[in-house]
Amino acid sequence: MLTETRDIPLTPQQKKYYNLLKEQMLVTASGETITAVNAAASVNKLLQISAGAAYTDGQEVVEFDCAPRLNVLLEVLEETNRKVIVFAPYRHSIDTIYNHLEKHGVKAECIHGDVSVSKRTSIFRDFQNTPDPRILIVQPQAASHGVTLTAADTVVFYGPVMSVETYVQCIARSDRIGQNSDKVTVIHLQGSEIERKMFKRLETRVEDHNMLLKLYEEVIK
Repeated sequence: MLTETRDIPLTPQQKKYYNLLKEQMLVTASGETITAVNAAASVNKLLQISAGAAYTDGQEVVEFDCAPRLNVLLEVLEETNRKVIVFAPYRHSIDTIYNHLEKHGVKAECIHGDVSVSKRTSIFRDFQNTPDPRILIVQPQAASHGVTLTAADTVVFYGPVMSVETYVQCIARSDRIGQNSDKVTVIHLQGSEIERKMFKRLETRVEDHNMLLKLYEEVIK
């Protein structure tokens, strides 16, 4: 298995809101004790902005310009003739990726929590056994266990997942018995400080239940 990193600068719009949220985190930390739950929520929000959309408290979606990341994803897809799995942690990112690929004539299918079990089974079967779809865009929680997707030789993380176990299981969908490629390539797309720190921790494969709290502390420092 080969792991690669593609560093993609945040757009000015993303940087603006990312830094605003960091300032808010610093103010919060100076006035109260930060719990693991608080830390997880704030880190998650930074990751959302980095990926191109954030959810408000009312579950409305605020979109950000993330064209550079989408264009790098297209470049990655052009580097292999085989199939590719793209793991995207956030539902809105899945829709954004799908629409971008469709606009560029790339056939893809999506797997997320709103896709029925029977539909997922059909998509997985076609991915393994037919020419289309060539690209599978997956929410990690929906396919991180028990699914064989060895038709793909490339696994792309559109952003970091929240646990080492999920990260390892996502890769294992392709890197398993039945894989006939010489190697499986795992690609991290990252653009923000929090993404770089999270991917570095995920690569160590050491589960740390306090990871998000520690990341929160590192970010505000």
